[in-house]
Amino acid sequence: MSYRIKEIYFTQQGEGRNTGMDAVFVRFSGCNLWSGKEKHRAKAICSFCDTDFNGIDGINGGEYTKESLLSKIESLWLSENKTINVVLTGGEPLLQADQTLVDHLKSSNIYIAIETNGTIKAPSGIDWVCVSPKPNTKIVQDHGHELKFIYPQDSLHPDEFESLAFDNLFIQPMDSVNYIENLNLALEYCMANPKWQLSLQTHKILGIR
Repeated sequence: MSYRIKEIYFTQQGEGRNTGMDAVFVRFSGCNLWSGKEKHRAKAICSFCDTDFNGIDGINGGEYTKESLLSKIESLWLSENKTINVVLTGGEPLLQADQTLVDHLKSSNIYIAIETNGTIKAPSGIDWVCVSPKPNTKIVQDHGHELKFIYPQDSLHPDEFESLAFDNLFIQPMDSVNYIENLNLALEYCMANPKWQLSLQTHKILGIR
């Protein structure tokens, strides 16, 4: 099997509990909630995505086998940490990231984190599962290490997810033309609801990938 990858790069995690963690980001092409094409955005299930995941033309993008993907990840690891941290993201990585790939990465002692919309069940063996719920979808990955709610969303509210089995609950202001307003709303929500913590996209603040 081959995996269609938009881009692969070494950076630091910029969001959530693992902010500041050295990681190789593997961005899978494709999503089940939006085509990634602007002409389809208005009618997409998720219309506020801020990520380019369409195609395989990004840095180190292409079609990979599990072996060649592992080799590329290892070649990009620049940290002195002996354990390689990988973040599988998208788009929706679980359209492609299967048990075969997870098992292959774990066989080389890779630490695997994944960022998913929660509509597809994650394979076993993933070390850190972050779910970011979207409107008009059904969450089937109903447990994990982190739930990251993009705020505000017109037809979705954070308290709908408080009963799910996640170790950390984060509110992240939606990155849009109304960002400052969204940031203030997110701050107000976290202060009024102490179960939730604020997540900022620090990589954007710092101007890194």
